Amino acid sequence: MGDHSHGSPNTSGTVATAGQGVEGEFQNPGLPPHRPRLADTDPRAEKRAEKQVAILFAISVIGTLLFFYAYFFIRLDETIGTLRVQNLFLGLGTAFAMLGIGVGIVHWAKTLMPDHEVIEERHEVRPEEDRVVAEKMIGDIIEETGIKRRPLIRNTLLGAVALAPLPAIAMFRDLGPLPGDVLRHTMWDNGVRLTRDPSGTPIKASDVTLGSAFHVIPEGLNDAEHKLEEKAKAVVLLMRLDPSKLNPSPGREDWSVDGIVAYSKICTHVGCPVALYEQHTHHLLCPCHQSTFDLTQECAVIFGPAVRPLPQLPIAVDDEGYLIATSDFTEPVGPSYWERG
Repeated sequence: MGDHSHGSPNTSGTVATAGQGVEGEFQNPGLPPHRPRLADTDPRAEKRAEKQVAILFAISVIGTLLFFYAYFFIRLDETIGTLRVQNLFLGLGTAFAMLGIGVGIVHWAKTLMPDHEVIEERHEVRPEEDRVVAEKMIGDIIEETGIKRRPLIRNTLLGAVALAPLPAIAMFRDLGPLPGDVLRHTMWDNGVRLTRDPSGTPIKASDVTLGSAFHVIPEGLNDAEHKLEEKAKAVVLLMRLDPSKLNPSPGREDWSVDGIVAYSKICTHVGCPVALYEQHTHHLLCPCHQSTFDLTQECAVIFGPAVRPLPQLPIAVDDEGYLIATSDFTEPVGPSYWERG
């Protein structure tokens, strides 16, 4: 083949790279031609975009009001249904409140704020001059947003931003006061029968077969004044396994009945319900964060983030053969907290 060192792209050899000059120097391609937006050329489109931004900010306001309606006016009764409805509207209200502000600001920037490209060369730092320049830049930014000449957007934005933090304030306020002794005691007491959840039917020892598991509540819970609050502390898992596989610690030898054991259903990590029982391994699993408790070792933690065993409920059998508690839990149920002694 001949010498093609100066050939064209249609021949083999060195081909000039796009963006390079004859000597191989990089050539700045520059910015593409500016394409004006519809709102820049059509006053009706500009007005329409302004209304759209205001509507999005108004949606944020409505979302905040929806949160407060659910928080203060949906009264909880003794059923799970109203709690679910309240949680649904609390979530929707918060979502619309945040989404309205976020999407509104993005739409405002894309349709109404200036979109020209600016290149600023680096210069020597001069503190006083930089302060003046910074003040001018802030003034230019405020002017470019058009917030001074767009009162509809300004007013709806101010309303949305003013209301948006209030749900968080209400939620934090609801965290107090400190729990005190409230979490240390449940409805369980000496002689209280174990009953099925949710029917409240008493359970006989003969009803609990090997490998079975019952979700249990204390007798009388369905008639309690604060049913949901009491259930959140007192709910129990009841299981039966071979008595020879139990390894009770000193003082707990009489806390079970012929292999039947009862443990708090509330995970000691963050309070999720422990609802999965592996019959062959005798493990209880929390579905939230996979904490695993070993029934044969008094529900000691063998995996996961929980740091202490599930509290055990001491049980016995009454004269009629029904399972009863012999006392309350000997330690607070649920996750650890700062006042635990």
